[in-house]
Amino acid sequence: MIGVDPEKAFAVYLRIRDRLPRPVRQGAAQNGNFCDIVADYDLVLFDAYGVLNVGETAIPGAADTIAALRAMGKAVAVVSNSAAYPKMQMMERYARIGFDFVPDEVVTSREALLQSLTQKPPRRWGLMVDSSAGTDALGDLNTVILADDAAAYNAVDGFLLVGAGGWTDQRQDLLEATLLHNPRPVLVGNPDLVAPRESGLSLEPGWFAHKLADRAEILPMFLGKPFPEVFDLALARHPQSVPPARVLMVGDTLHTDILGGLQAGFATVLVTEHGSLAGLDIPDAIARSGIVPDFVVPCI
Repeated sequence: MIGVDPEKAFAVYLRIRDRLPRPVRQGAAQNGNFCDIVADYDLVLFDAYGVLNVGETAIPGAADTIAALRAMGKAVAVVSNSAAYPKMQMMERYARIGFDFVPDEVVTSREALLQSLTQKPPRRWGLMVDSSAGTDALGDLNTVILADDAAAYNAVDGFLLVGAGGWTDQRQDLLEATLLHNPRPVLVGNPDLVAPRESGLSLEPGWFAHKLADRAEILPMFLGKPFPEVFDLALARHPQSVPPARVLMVGDTLHTDILGGLQAGFATVLVTEHGSLAGLDIPDAIARSGIVPDFVVPCI
């Protein structure tokens, strides 16, 4: 689903603000040069869409910046809300578009979701995901991919929203109807409302999860930015203990990357040229959101 403009997406983020965490501090929104900013930090965490890539296309210069950070002795990692595809498929894509990340440097909300599920009783889960993504790397989970059969929605014990490719209004109606009739757990592996693609902003699982919260009065459990579990995974993955004040979170979205980084106690950089805020008045967006990054740059 493509075609949501940045202002509409931002307005929805503003409307669902009370469902998101509160930052423990605010930044100063200073403008600066990215490579100068990173000098004071040991670990640099990057969002992917809108910072490193747009859809399947690398943003010019992003791979060179990663190489420059490595040469400076900085640790780097990706912290992504991309939950639809297994890690190996993501690694293949990064390699194809010119990045040299290794698996331990890529932390996803899919991993945060799977970790959360280890603490829950076994269930048969209905899965929001494009059928082409399959259910690889979901371990021993008992899942059925949701499509257009209402009986499948009624037969499962809970729902996992991980990828919105192929999702339709009809399927959303089926999901809302079954939850109104029989409330069950809903876990969201990708809290993003939208993601930057080559042809525009795509609707992501968070968009549909908040529609559920509005219409079916069910508050889903979100695993991914801006919520803390995925950041905890990123810090745990680092071989040396890094204080939050020495971590820099770089992202294009105020309500996920920047809010999540501030909530974790990290320094934050908002990237504006290619992401979900592209074309908006950035100082105005920051003021309306009440989420203030430490730094603002056009690109990395």
